[in-house]
Amino acid sequence: MIHKAKDLSVDQKAAIESLLGRRVLENEAISIRTIEAQAISDERRTEVLRGLENYFEQVDAKRQAVSPQEADAIINEGLRSTRPHYQPIR
Repeated sequence: MIHKAKDLSVDQKAAIESLLGRRVLENEAISIRTIEAQAISDERRTEVLRGLENYFEQVDAKRQAVSPQEADAIINEGLRSTRPHYQPIR
């Protein structure tokens, strides 16, 4: 079911904003869905973690060295591309 933000109670809107980490605009629609968590063994979790670590090592080996300020700017740009109102906490 989809809900219009303008039709939510103050408490409902506050709860959703808390979960999203941002304000909900009046013209937005909200859809909430639950999913069943999948059980994963400790061995599988470790295997997945190792795979991710290997992948990121490969990515890091190919990237250009940048200053910490440039790295922050790149990350912030990426966050803003998916969350237009994102503001870094300073």
